[in-house]
Amino acid sequence: MAPKTERVMFLRAVRQLHRVRAFYVMGILLWTASTLWTAWQSPGTRQMWVSALLLAVFTGLLLTATLSLRRLHPPTTGDPAHHAAPRKATAPRKAHA
Repeated sequence: MAPKTERVMFLRAVRQLHRVRAFYVMGILLWTASTLWTAWQSPGTRQMWVSALLLAVFTGLLLTATLSLRRLHPPTTGDPAHHAAPRKATAPRKAHA
């Protein structure tokens, strides 16, 4: 039972890393826009540097999540994972008289 549980935990971790990575991409887009806007309005101010710092933080987090996702290898369990019921060829149904 342990290998099946490990595989489920692995798949959850991978899904969560994908979600977190998407969140970090949105953060990077937001802070890029904010940094550009602030740099255009008032270059060199504290607000611009804070936006640039937060942009760097989200970039670092995205890089860390991406590297973690690449390092993960699926555990070998021996049998393939089945996510859905197998499809069966169905014959045309005939109504009873």
